[in-house]
Amino acid sequence: MNLIQGGICAAKGFSANGVHCGIRKNRTKKDLSLIFSEVPASCAAVYTTNLVKGAPLTVTKRHIADGTAQAVICNSGNANTCNANGVEIAEQMSSLLAEALGIRTDDVVVASTGVIGQPMEIGPIAAGIPALVQGLKLDGSADAAEGIMTTDTIKKEVAVEFTLGGKTCRIGGIAKGSGMIHPNMATMLVFITTDAAIMPQMLQKALSGDIANTFNMVSIDGDTSTNDMVTVLANGMAGNAVIDSEGEDFTAFMLALNTVTVQLCRLIASDGEGATKLLECKVTGASDVQTAKTVAKSVICSSLLKAAMFGADANWGRVLCAIGYSGAAVDVGKIDVAFRSAVGTIAVCKDGAGVDFSEEIAKTVLLEKEIEILIELNSGDASATAWGCDLTYDYVRINGDYRT
Repeated sequence: MNLIQGGICAAKGFSANGVHCGIRKNRTKKDLSLIFSEVPASCAAVYTTNLVKGAPLTVTKRHIADGTAQAVICNSGNANTCNANGVEIAEQMSSLLAEALGIRTDDVVVASTGVIGQPMEIGPIAAGIPALVQGLKLDGSADAAEGIMTTDTIKKEVAVEFTLGGKTCRIGGIAKGSGMIHPNMATMLVFITTDAAIMPQMLQKALSGDIANTFNMVSIDGDTSTNDMVTVLANGMAGNAVIDSEGEDFTAFMLALNTVTVQLCRLIASDGEGATKLLECKVTGASDVQTAKTVAKSVICSSLLKAAMFGADANWGRVLCAIGYSGAAVDVGKIDVAFRSAVGTIAVCKDGAGVDFSEEIAKTVLLEKEIEILIELNSGDASATAWGCDLTYDYVRINGDYRT
C-alpha cells in the first residue's frame, strides 16, 4: 500500500470542485464544494451523536437509505442547524444539484458547516451550482477541500493505492475539522471516495468498525458538534470482485480505509483551533481495549494536560490525574509514563510514582510540533491511540467572537 496524491479524485471516476458562491463574506474563500462519481456508488455514513442535528444530516440519511449515492454537495459558512426551513433548504440543495448533474435527487449527499442558528437562504447556493458543476475536474480535490473549511488553517487530503484480487484500487479523502471536536462521532466532516467494488452493507460495516478506533478517538476541545458526518462512496470502477462478505479482500479494504482515516485524524488534531502541537496518546498494556480507549481519551481531553503541552511543561501528574478520573479500572501502582518527540524520549513516571529526569531535556522534547504521550499500564496486552492538540491563548481568541 502506498500513499499517493489526488485526495478524493485519486479513485477512478471521481471529480470535484469548489467555488465561492456568497455564503461567506470573504470572496477569496470558497464556500461550496462538490464531489461527483461518474456512476452510482455504494454509500455509507456515520453521524454526530449530538441530539441537536443539522438539517442536512436528516436529508442525507433519507437519501442514502438505499445504500446508494452519486454526488456530495457541502457548503461552509452556515451550518443550516436550528433553522425552521432547514430541511427544505437541504432538499433544495439536493434537487438543484441533481438537476444540474442529471442524476436522481435521492443520490445526493448534502452537508453544511459553519455557524449554528444562522438564517440561511438558498439563493447563493442556487446561483453557485452552475459554476460548481461546470468546473468539475479530475484534479479538483484541493478546491473541494478548501470549500468545506471553516476555522481550518490547512486543507486536509489523503489518498492511498492498494490491491484487491490483483486489481489496483484507490481510496482518498478530504476532511474539515478544527474546533467543536470531541470523541464519539462528533468531530468533523469527512468525505471519502474509492473505486473499489463493495456492497453497501459491507461498506457500512467497514466504516462503522473503523471510526471506533479513529475519528472517535480525536478530541480538540470537548465540544460535540451538530453537523458532523463521515461519508464513503465506492463506485466499483477498479473492477475488483465485489466485496460482499468478510474475508481477505474485506480485510485489505479495511486496512486501506484505516490508513486514510488515521492520516486524516492526525491532520485534524494538528490543526485544532489555535493549536501549535499535535498530541498522540498511546496506551499499551491494558487489560482490555475498552480500558485502553477510556484512558487514552481521558488524557487527550484533559485541558490541564493540553495547557502543559503548550508550555512544554513535563507535568506528568496531569496524565495520572486524567487516568484517575477516567473511570477505567487500572492499577495506579503499575503505570509508567513517558513523553516522546522527534528529538528523543524521556521517562517521567514509573510504577505510578515520579522518577528523576532532566527538566531541560524534557522541555526540549516537548518543544517539538508532534508529541507522543506514552502510557504503559502493565496489566495486559490491549492498546489504543487517541489524538488531540495543545490548548493555547488563540483558542479563546478564535472562539470569543466566532459568530460576529
